[in-house]
Amino acid sequence: MPTFPENAPADISVATSVTATDLAQLAEVLVDCVAGGASVSFMPPFEHEDGKAFFTKIAGEVARAEAALLVARVDGRIVGTVQLGLAMPPNQPHRADVRKLLVHRSARGRGIGMALMTAAEDAARARGRTLLVLDTALGDNAERLYTRAGWSRVGVIPHYALFPDGSWCDTVYFWKQI
Repeated sequence: MPTFPENAPADISVATSVTATDLAQLAEVLVDCVAGGASVSFMPPFEHEDGKAFFTKIAGEVARAEAALLVARVDGRIVGTVQLGLAMPPNQPHRADVRKLLVHRSARGRGIGMALMTAAEDAARARGRTLLVLDTALGDNAERLYTRAGWSRVGVIPHYALFPDGSWCDTVYFWKQI
């Protein structure tokens, strides 16, 4: 498990392309989050190659302008990421979905999640989006982060998904006008 310098600031950027090194590092973050119990769509066994396959798909969406991929780097290494889903129906050109806010467990507690969310809002605004929507696990640290960031809670759907250990995951939906 990699470790990251505690006081090093994160450099947040919007990926315009995704390299093989980026894919490997993004996969490492995703694998770490799943191993840590995050309900982010994947179930064990979830290996590095599974993570690379997922981010290869996202890289294609980025290339087609269907998504924006934001990454947080510390000392040049990816420690976090979030996506904007931009491929919306014709009657929703003003909206984007925030997807997969992920921060490597060894880099948490340093404001990287909040920095990624602020950058995602800026990236959405730059693309003419004025309404953002997301969902997260009830009681998760991310739920508290979204509340602190000014997101409005819509409600909870019980038993919406599963955690990696197979237990039920209630899901909270949020929105934010930007």
